[in-house]
Amino acid sequence: MLEWINDLEIWWKILMTAVVAAAFFFLAWGGTKLNKHIFNKVQENHSGIHIAFLEKINCVIIVIFCIILAISVFSGAKTIWQTVFGGTALVSAVLAFTAQDIIKDILAGLMISIYKPFDIGDRITLEDGTAGVVDNITLRHVVLISLDELRIIVPNSKLNAMQINNYSHEYDLNSVQCRFSVSYGSNMEKVKKVIYEAVEKSEYSVPGARSEDGSPCYGPVYFIAFADSALVMAVTVFFERSEDPEIIISDINTRVREALIANNIEIPYKYVNVVAVPDKKG
Repeated sequence: MLEWINDLEIWWKILMTAVVAAAFFFLAWGGTKLNKHIFNKVQENHSGIHIAFLEKINCVIIVIFCIILAISVFSGAKTIWQTVFGGTALVSAVLAFTAQDIIKDILAGLMISIYKPFDIGDRITLEDGTAGVVDNITLRHVVLISLDELRIIVPNSKLNAMQINNYSHEYDLNSVQCRFSVSYGSNMEKVKKVIYEAVEKSEYSVPGARSEDGSPCYGPVYFIAFADSALVMAVTVFFERSEDPEIIISDINTRVREALIANNIEIPYKYVNVVAVPDKKG
């Protein structure tokens, strides 16, 4: 009878441990979800790279705090403040398992978010020639979107040590990259002029790039790729941060399509040529 009671107590402790662990897991999960929801609301009125980085930092703090609480519960309720304020061994263990590069990236990301050499939506060029629009920042890296829509991942520590050319600095603008396809027989200079003028006439686009003499101008049009049946053109469109990017893209796409048609520039589409070869035996 005594053994049965002891077994029951063991299973009860295991069950309670599992329940507590699950509770802290859902607490951490719910906390990170709430944190993301709050920052999404904040970014509707106050967007910026510091807001994006602070969101990531808060997520880490929430998870670490839940882990500390869980350890305190399993160690006894009386040790919770000792764990939080006197957990030298815990901090040392965390630092021991943390790579040096990770620490550098986090500190560099903090410096970037504080001093803001660039912001979300800025078009930048690095000293190694890498260019793109800043899309996001995490604790470890910054995400750039190149003209051909590639995601370029650059560690914060490397980016923080590089010389950066920022084409959107002091403009407080957002930007979006639009791509268009024209036929292989198109006149490139005419195509670039037509697309540039269409962007310039849009009520949403604003000057966001700089010409050679330093004066503001609209983003230049680039010929970036050979597709299967088309030449791919790209342009960066700058607009106020209060505007909806989907509205900008729709307006620019509509204007460029109408301008290409009006100037007799073919917009290609995929098709198959079927050639009938007569039977020589007949």
